[in-house]
Amino acid sequence: MNRRHLSRLALLLPVVLLAGAAAAQGTAGQPITFVVPSAAGGSPDVLSRIVTNQWAQNIHRTVVVENKPGAAGNIGIVQVVRGNDLTVGYGNINTLAVNRSLFSTLPYDVDKDLVPVSHLFNLYNVLIVPAGSSVHSVKDLMAEARRSPGKLSYGASGVGTTGHMSGELLNHLEKLDTLFVPYQGGPAALQDLMGGRLNYMFVNSSEAVPLIKAGKVRALAVTRLGKRIEQLPEVPTMDEAGVKGYEIVSWGGVVGNRKMTPEQAKVLAADLDKVLKAPNVRESLNGLGAQPVGGTPDDFRQLIARETKKWAEIIQSSKIEKLN
Repeated sequence: MNRRHLSRLALLLPVVLLAGAAAAQGTAGQPITFVVPSAAGGSPDVLSRIVTNQWAQNIHRTVVVENKPGAAGNIGIVQVVRGNDLTVGYGNINTLAVNRSLFSTLPYDVDKDLVPVSHLFNLYNVLIVPAGSSVHSVKDLMAEARRSPGKLSYGASGVGTTGHMSGELLNHLEKLDTLFVPYQGGPAALQDLMGGRLNYMFVNSSEAVPLIKAGKVRALAVTRLGKRIEQLPEVPTMDEAGVKGYEIVSWGGVVGNRKMTPEQAKVLAADLDKVLKAPNVRESLNGLGAQPVGGTPDDFRQLIARETKKWAEIIQSSKIEKLN
């Protein structure tokens, strides 16, 4: 590894006061830690590993992914905040926006403790019903909900997840009254849906598409605004289906802790842009329903601010009880 390459690593990594190759030399053999605040095998973990594998190849360093699930992602974010100067992590709509209004207190301050780096990708949810359901459209579902207030049920893998918030947004926009059932994990909720014990669910496209193709569930709409998703071109958007302006984006990106300088964040974002433009990475992400985004740290910071405001208003108007 030459001196010029080490100098770039000094900027790329969130290492305090590294001014050049000589300073970087002391950490050159140490792995970078990438914290994912969810369990192994889930969408955040699988998608993050696609990115980190290519990133490691590009910078010729070991990037170790650590899964730290629990407390709606808060445990993993705390790990990032308390990490050393070679620690970064995955932050998403829940940990960087929704949780700020959903929890009475958080063990971290998004604005003060974290440094936004890069908006990696967007995912969308699919509104699904059991294969044998009499509901064949979003309008059918809304009509049924209005006929029987408080009777229709939907589930998700936990309070505050995008599956939960997707249902709350529908209730908020259409003034519906439905019953939310939280589960300890997505698979259990899907089993209850397919068994007819739930009426509908909003599920990440990477999980929903195989079930739809296998005929186990029926898709009513996707939560993208303006354009249908490639994996389900025959399924309308929620807006097309009659819920005007509806959109839920399950976005995710990279954050650092306070040890990362603005200059280091910019360099890391530029390198992650290169990762996201790699054909194999784009193909892998697209195959799972994730759309690569990229951009600057400021772009990501503005997204976090917009989404924080949006979900604060929805959580307040929906009278969702705050979690401790």
